[in-house]
Amino acid sequence: MSQSDIKLLTDIVSVHAAARGDHVAVEFEGRRLTYAELDRRSDRVAGLLQAAGVKPGDRVAWLGRASEAWYEVFFGAAKARACLAPINSRLAPPEIAFILGDSGADLLFVSPEFFACARAVMAQLDRPIRVIGVGAADEGIDDYAALRDQAPAPQAATPALEDDVLQLYTSGTTGLPKGVRLTHGNYAAFLALRHEVPGFAYGPDDTVLILMPLFHVAGTNISFSGLASGGRLVLMAEFDPPRVLETIQAERVNHAFLAPVMINVLLQTPSIATTDFSSMKTVSYGASPISEAVLKAATERFGCGFIQFYGMTETCGAGTTLSPEDHRGELLRSCGRAWPTLGVRVADEAGRELPPGEIGEIEIRGPIIMAGYWNRPEATAETIRPDGWLRTGDAGYMDEDGFFYVHDRVKDMIVSGGENIYPAEVENAILGCPGVADAAVIGVPDEKWGESVKAICVRQPGETPDPADIIAWARQRIAGYKAPKSVDFVDALPRNPSGKVLRRELRKPYWEGRDRNVG
Repeated sequence: MSQSDIKLLTDIVSVHAAARGDHVAVEFEGRRLTYAELDRRSDRVAGLLQAAGVKPGDRVAWLGRASEAWYEVFFGAAKARACLAPINSRLAPPEIAFILGDSGADLLFVSPEFFACARAVMAQLDRPIRVIGVGAADEGIDDYAALRDQAPAPQAATPALEDDVLQLYTSGTTGLPKGVRLTHGNYAAFLALRHEVPGFAYGPDDTVLILMPLFHVAGTNISFSGLASGGRLVLMAEFDPPRVLETIQAERVNHAFLAPVMINVLLQTPSIATTDFSSMKTVSYGASPISEAVLKAATERFGCGFIQFYGMTETCGAGTTLSPEDHRGELLRSCGRAWPTLGVRVADEAGRELPPGEIGEIEIRGPIIMAGYWNRPEATAETIRPDGWLRTGDAGYMDEDGFFYVHDRVKDMIVSGGENIYPAEVENAILGCPGVADAAVIGVPDEKWGESVKAICVRQPGETPDPADIIAWARQRIAGYKAPKSVDFVDALPRNPSGKVLRRELRKPYWEGRDRNVG
C-alpha cells in the first residue's frame, strides 16, 4: 500500500498503519500516538459508537480541549459512517445547546475542562444526551478510555463518497449557527489536490504543527493533509506564544498554519529574537486579512515560504492560494490564484461573470463545495446557485493575470482574530438591555485582531446606559469574543426605506483613509 491508495479520509489510518505503523502520527503533551495505535483505537471507537446505537449518517458531537483522542474519535466515527460535529468551545451554553439540538447528536464527547459547561447545556435540552468524558470521568459522565478499550470489534461499514464525514458549524446571518456538511467526496477531492497546492505538499518525514482549533476547517485540513502524507502532527491545544516558539525549535517543526493575529503576537514575543527557525519550510496563513507590515516582518524573521489561503468552511477551505513566489510587491494585497481544477470567478448579482478589474462577488465552484447546510435548504439555495457556484459573500475583483483581491464584504460579517461574527447575532444579544432602544453592530479597524466589534446604540428617552453595562449584558448571552468591545451612541440609526440598517454608512467614518473596508 502507498499514499496513492489514499482516496478517502478513512484510508489514511489503514494505509499508514500497514506501511509505517510504528511512526508517530500525533504527539500531544508528551504522549505519542502511532499510526498503528490510531488505526486500532479508531476501530474500537467505531465499535463503541455502533454498540451505542449510532447509525450511518448520525451526528456525534465533540466539545472541549483538543487532544490525540480527537483523531481517534473522528476516524472512529468515519469508520462507522457517522459524522463528527465538533463544537466551538468558545460558545456560550445556549449556543452549544442549539447546535446539539440541531445536529441531533445523541453522544457528546467532552474534555474535563468543559464538564460544568456540558451540565449547563444538558439542563437546556429537552432530550437526554449521553456524555463521555475524554481524560476523566465524573458523575453522569462515562470514561472514554474505558469504553474504547472495552468496545466490541466494529461491524464492517464501507464509507461512500456522498457520506457526510465532518459537520462544522458557522454562525448564521440570522444569529443561528449553520452546520456545514462536508462529505467524503469533498475530502477525496481535497486529498487528490493536496500535492498540487503549496502549503499542503507535505512529506512523510515532515513535522506539522497544529495550532488552529479542531472545530475550524484550517485545523482539520492541516491535520488531514499532514496525516495523509504519513507525517507527524505536533498538536497544541492552546496558543501560548512562548511555548509555540519553543516547540518550533525543539520539535524541528517544518510546517504550520497560523491565523494573522497569531503571527502578529509571535512577532511581539521577546523570545522570537533567539528562536531557531531553520527547520521551517512553510508558514500558511488565512482565516482573516493580514497587514503588509506584519507579513513583511514575519517573512523576514521566519525565513521560510509564506502561503496565503482564501476559502470558506463551505468550500472545504479551498479557493485561492498566494504562493511563496508571489509574495511580492502589489501581490501582497492579493489572496492569490485559483486552486487547480477549481472554478473561481467574480460575478454580479444575477450570476454573470465579470471581466478583470470589475468588482463583484467572488464565487467558487468544484468538487470541494459542501453538500449543503444541515437542515437549512433555504440557506443552501441562497448560498449555492443552481449551476453550482457558491457565493462567498466577499466582494472583490480579479486582475488580468488571474489574481484575486478581496475588496469588501457583500454580507455584513465581521472577522476578528480569524473568527466569523455576524452583526445580527450580536444585535439580538444587546437588544433588551435596559436603556437601549435600538442597536446596530459593525466591525471597526483593530491593529491586533484585524477588526473588533463595535455597537452603535440608540438610547431610550431619558436613559443614559453605561457602555460597560451593555457589553456585560451581551457577554451573558453570547460568547465573549462576539460581544462588542466598544459602544458609541447616536440619535437614530440610518435605514433604507424598507427599514434595513445601512451598516455601510455606520462603518464609513471608522474606515476613512484605508484602501479596503475589511481588516
